[in-house]
Amino acid sequence: MSNSGNLPVIVALLAATLRMATPLIFAALGGVFSERAGVVNIGLDGMMTAGAFFSIVATISTGNPWIGILAGIIAGALVAVIHAVLSVSLRADQVVSGVAINLFAAGLASFLIYELYKTNGQTQVVTGIPYPSVAISKIPLVGGFLAELDWFVILAIVLVFVGNFVLYKTSLGLRIRSVGEHPSAADTVGINVYAIRYFCVILSGALAGLGGTYLSLGSIRLFRDGMVAGRGFIALAAMIFGNWKPKGALYACIFFGFAQALELFAQGFGLGLPTQVYQALPYVLTMLALAGFVGKTTAPKADGTPYVKGER
Repeated sequence: MSNSGNLPVIVALLAATLRMATPLIFAALGGVFSERAGVVNIGLDGMMTAGAFFSIVATISTGNPWIGILAGIIAGALVAVIHAVLSVSLRADQVVSGVAINLFAAGLASFLIYELYKTNGQTQVVTGIPYPSVAISKIPLVGGFLAELDWFVILAIVLVFVGNFVLYKTSLGLRIRSVGEHPSAADTVGINVYAIRYFCVILSGALAGLGGTYLSLGSIRLFRDGMVAGRGFIALAAMIFGNWKPKGALYACIFFGFAQALELFAQGFGLGLPTQVYQALPYVLTMLALAGFVGKTTAPKADGTPYVKGER
């Protein structure tokens, strides 16, 4: 195949990479905020599941996908409240709390699918958010590429830069980072450590819920058991790979998104590897990234450590 013949395939691959990376970007950005404030959030996978499921439930009930998006964000945030209460107020083990949330969310969604719709495994298909692909494709030079994206992809990238600005250019970001590094010192100067941690954990749930919403409402437009498929854990790996920074997490998510997109285009590039290799590739890369880069990254000093007011 000539280079000119390869160009449409390459453009489609790049667009698919961003689409695959989008739910990871939302969840990883949520993880950045939670862990920058000192709370490990292993429960991102469950929060994504809650967002994916309840966005479809709300869309089916109202016929309005915008309400579905809002419901997905709220669902993720409400699950995060559970994690915040357990981790911040009750000082439970944050990893155990996150794992419990993952199991709870998956089980609840599975149970409610049958209770609400009398079907096993998946819901009906719903109408998604319209995207003017035809009009966008007429933009010179980049129109063909942008036409293969959607509003969620654009929002995810915008939120990364907004998140980076908030963390590093605002007083709120300074408070968040100080709580994650030296909570007792932050408390001494009048920063409410508990309030900041609650805010960041709930924000992480809302963002993860938005990531789940994209998987269901923005992608295949239904909810199916197991559709999150460990993406919350890949998002955590991307966050670590990106050194707990929004932009770093973005680049890592694009890397993992490319691994997922490659499965769709492998035949087009004439690669003769079995399909299972491409299906396993994102998870293999996740393990390799964690094995190779964990020692080279620096987590916030108080990450995973419950704070007790008055203790030094």
